Amino acid sequence: MPDTIEDRAIVVQMRRRAPGEQVAPYRHRRDRPRLQKLAERLHSWLRNDLSVLEAAEPVMPVEDRAADTWEPLIAIADHAGGHWPERARQAILALQEDSAGDDRSERIRLLADCHAAFGDEQALPTMRLLQQLRADPEAPWADYGPRGEGLTAMRLGKLLAEYDIQSTQMRLPGLGKVRCYQRDVFGDAWRRYTPDLVTDSAEQGGAGPGEA
Repeated sequence: MPDTIEDRAIVVQMRRRAPGEQVAPYRHRRDRPRLQKLAERLHSWLRNDLSVLEAAEPVMPVEDRAADTWEPLIAIADHAGGHWPERARQAILALQEDSAGDDRSERIRLLADCHAAFGDEQALPTMRLLQQLRADPEAPWADYGPRGEGLTAMRLGKLLAEYDIQSTQMRLPGLGKVRCYQRDVFGDAWRRYTPDLVTDSAEQGGAGPGEA
C-alpha cells in the first residue's frame, strides 16, 4: 500500500505456510457458531460500556497517526484490565519497531536514491536518472518490475507521483528537448520523508503543499 495509507493502518503480515507446519482448517459449518457466540459476547460487553470507551483517553506509547490508529484498541485493552493493557502496548511497540527496521517502503528508498543520484545537479534527464538508479548494485532498481527488466521511466513516474513529483520537458545543452526531473520538485518530499539526507538550505526550508 502507499505509505500515506499504510501509516494509518494496522498491518497484519500474512505468511505462506511452511513445509511441515500444521494448522487447523477453518470449516464454516463447524466453526462459525463458536465465532458468532464470541462476537455476541464482545458486542454485549462493549455496548454496555460504550460511553466509558468513547470518553477514554488512554496513555499511548506512540504518537501522531500511529496513536490515532491504535487508540481504540488500547482503550479496549485498558477497559479489559488484567494483562491486556501491558500486552497491547508491547504489541504496538514491537510492530512499530518491525516496520521501522524493514525496507518495506520502496518509495522512500527511491527518494533517498534519487537524492544521491542528483548530487549537486539541478536537473537530470529521466534516462540519466534511471541509469544512475539502476547502476547501484545495492539498490533494487536494476531488476525492478514483474519480469526483472529494471526500473522504467513509466514506473519511476508512478512511484514519484505519490509525492507530486513529475518530470518536465527541458532544453539541455547538447541534448535538445528531453524529459527531465528538476531538483527543486523533490525538495518537499526529501524534507518530509528523508530529512537525514537534507543538508541544502533550499531543501530544508519552505512550506509544502497545503501547509501554512
